[in-house]
Amino acid sequence: MKLVGRFIRLNQHLSQGMAKTFAAHGLNLASFDVLATLRRAGAPYALSPNDLLATMMVTSGTMTNRVDQLSKLGFVERKQNPSDARSVIISLTEKGFAVIDSAVTDHVATQARLTSALSADEQEQLNGLLKKFLTDFES
Repeated sequence: MKLVGRFIRLNQHLSQGMAKTFAAHGLNLASFDVLATLRRAGAPYALSPNDLLATMMVTSGTMTNRVDQLSKLGFVERKQNPSDARSVIISLTEKGFAVIDSAVTDHVATQARLTSALSADEQEQLNGLLKKFLTDFES
């Protein structure tokens, strides 16, 4: 019980710490995830809705809602797919690019702060143990 309880408490602390960082950029975990996925896609920072769905593993309705919200904020836009005029692609706007670049920089700093109680060696050890533990659930 102690082990699982500590996982639950750690999750709460980590989630709260990251949520503060995301909120400072007008984002939440879900919107950060969409913008970061588009950013990782590389220039021109655009993906089809199906590619986004496959990468993020959410329902199409959830994805549509996320894209709608990000579009209202001016962070993404729907454009006609140059490869297929019958479809669209979701693209980062200049504003979205600036927001996600700044948010990622702060997110990395937040993660470093949140894990700073452990040495680099301890982080590697814990990472290996957690990877082993997760494999049992995700295989």
